[in-house]
Amino acid sequence: MALIHLCVMLALSLAVDAVAGIDQPRREIRFAVVAQFSPFQSRNPQGQLIGLNIELGNALCQQLNVRCTWVDQVLVENFEGLEARQFDAIMGIASTPQRRRRVSFTDNLYPFTTRLVALRTSGLLPTPTSLKGKRVGVLLGSNREAFAWSQWGPKGVIIRSFWLNDELVRSLLAGEIDATLQGTVEIRNALLDTAAGQDYDFLGPAVSTELLGDGVAIALRSTDTGLRTELNRALEQLMHNGEYQRILAPYRLDAP
Repeated sequence: MALIHLCVMLALSLAVDAVAGIDQPRREIRFAVVAQFSPFQSRNPQGQLIGLNIELGNALCQQLNVRCTWVDQVLVENFEGLEARQFDAIMGIASTPQRRRRVSFTDNLYPFTTRLVALRTSGLLPTPTSLKGKRVGVLLGSNREAFAWSQWGPKGVIIRSFWLNDELVRSLLAGEIDATLQGTVEIRNALLDTAAGQDYDFLGPAVSTELLGDGVAIALRSTDTGLRTELNRALEQLMHNGEYQRILAPYRLDAP
């Protein structure tokens, strides 16, 4: 009888703990971020995180009434750290088929466009035939790097990977690479809208393929369905109340 009583008490205890775990409200979301990609995510001279992804993340947390904690990373695609629960989500990452095999994603935060940038007089186009023997710079660990290596590298295009966009742009200006494959917003901010970039432009049509994805989202552990639902709902609420549009407007995502 004593043994039965002990088993019943243990079962009740576990049930209470399980219910408490389910009902306990979320207090914090830990977003992983690589603060090297202006204007999406970087640090100002005071060391504060700034950029579109930072503003959106903070707005989502405010909508959910939770604390936003930003965890600095070196690599964007740190899925090992995500699975080891070093953070809860990776902020601002393209949802590609290859990545979806490893993690899940929220709804897209915003779309992006991928373009080839080179000297206006170069006559280059974003095709393997046009770029054969040419040196194309891409950012290390990006979806554009994965695309370039798989689609262009085997056809004679020389792919050069860079840790930082500043390094890539300096190499382009110095003639050490012939072109770069990038998102329109990053390269406008880093080069085309500056005095040094007056001789450079987008060449050819946008590069569109499933390998690149069609938008930027938040990566989550596949098991975190509850967090994904919460973030998607918060994003929808931000769109409905106008805060989403206010945040995106200064970044000119739809600019040609």
